[in-house]
Amino acid sequence: METIKIQYLNDEVKRLEYIGGKSDWIDLRSAEHVVMKKGEFHLIPLGVAMQLPKGYEAHIVPRSSTYKNFGIIQVNHMGVVDESYAGPNDWWYMPAYALRDTEIQVNDRICQFRIMEHQPQLVFEEQERLAAPDRGGIGSTGKN
Repeated sequence: METIKIQYLNDEVKRLEYIGGKSDWIDLRSAEHVVMKKGEFHLIPLGVAMQLPKGYEAHIVPRSSTYKNFGIIQVNHMGVVDESYAGPNDWWYMPAYALRDTEIQVNDRICQFRIMEHQPQLVFEEQERLAAPDRGGIGSTGKN
């Protein structure tokens, strides 16, 4: 089991926790009261800084209910924090864009993260034609 050193912005920020039996993703919360008008951008502080172990990174994505509840989207769609972003002032943020007027309270759950090992080194071997069956389409549906 890996240990993650964590610093909280203040005592008002709820401490991170697993939601037992539901997922291995961990919710992140707004660390400040945010009011946004439609069309505005804001870096929402998440109230944490972490020192990840060497060879690991955090993937930060919105919660499935974030748009429904707050009308915001995460503008980079997925944030990646690697182990080099580990200083006492390397706070985590969610870059948000408001698609409607909204208000977010301190400790509202707005995104989630998980810790992943870095991708291993890969070698790309060019082929004239791939041998796997052709699904005839785009993405996982196999349909155009």
